[in-house]
Amino acid sequence: MDMKAISDISRRDFLKLAGAGALGAVLAELRLDRALAQSTPQNGRITFSGIPLYDAPSFNASKLKLLGRDVVVTVNEEVDGDEGNPFNKAWYKIDNEGYTYSGWVQPVATHYQKPQFDIPADGQVGEISVPVSDPRLDPTMYSRRGYRLYYGSTHWVRRAIVVREEKSIWYEIHDTLLHTSFYVPSHDLRLIPADELSLLSPGVPEAEKYIHVDLGTQMVTAFEGETMVFSSRCSSGARGTRTPTGEFLTYHKGPSVHMTNQGDAEANIYDLPGVPWCTFFTGEGNAFHGTYWHNDYGKPRSHGCVNLPSEAAKFLYRWSRPEVPPDTDYLHLPGEGTRVTIINSEE
Repeated sequence: MDMKAISDISRRDFLKLAGAGALGAVLAELRLDRALAQSTPQNGRITFSGIPLYDAPSFNASKLKLLGRDVVVTVNEEVDGDEGNPFNKAWYKIDNEGYTYSGWVQPVATHYQKPQFDIPADGQVGEISVPVSDPRLDPTMYSRRGYRLYYGSTHWVRRAIVVREEKSIWYEIHDTLLHTSFYVPSHDLRLIPADELSLLSPGVPEAEKYIHVDLGTQMVTAFEGETMVFSSRCSSGARGTRTPTGEFLTYHKGPSVHMTNQGDAEANIYDLPGVPWCTFFTGEGNAFHGTYWHNDYGKPRSHGCVNLPSEAAKFLYRWSRPEVPPDTDYLHLPGEGTRVTIINSEE
């Protein structure tokens, strides 16, 4: 089953099903869970310490061992197993040894990069292209490490630096939250060209673009007129930090944001540098954005944002308005943007 079956549903019928709480049943009947899932990765990064490796794809199976955080594993195949959330039964066979739930494993790859030196004066966005990268506080291998960066995270690159004494090349990245620079080995980061950031479907009138979010089915769907052009599972806000429902506009955006609630919360602290492809729809920081700290889409688990796979978040970032120029790290245009409706079909 491909996405054609769901794209054949008109926007009017889709919204009618969602409003009546019947969308989940229709999606199940069309067997769209597999169509909406990401393709099986070749490698994965363990996202937290102590993830069990089982001898079968079940939470009740025997545990073979525990996997440590940031260990990179080979994914041999994807199989159906115990339900990890109502929309995800995918398990990964790991290192030809055992099974673990896919929601605990970030799909990753290793793509080493050639250095580039023609970085614009105002900077350029880049993304980490290896499973993990350890930047330094100064551009030298002997400097202290900064915070760890993860595959798919994005960062604002200011310049390239050649250190001839140790024959190394570094990118200086700037963290606007910390007002600090860090230095990433150039082979770990891909500079994103301007044509990869251009507006998608520029000829479609703004009034015809529309994003629909159903918290009940954990789905984000985009339309151009009556035609569905995008659909993805998401992870919305968990209990206590629910994603707001209502009508919104995507009026401020940034390709890379350091998100944290430190200083505002007594518990459940998060500190996430380089969150990719942020399309904000409220002034309180609620956004569609890419996610590198889990792979558990279909389960509410954010602090109010709408977590998406990074490529899905990048599509919405490029497709929605306003268009962010390639040399701009944040754009804020109140009253503008693409329409967003957020409902909960289970309520």
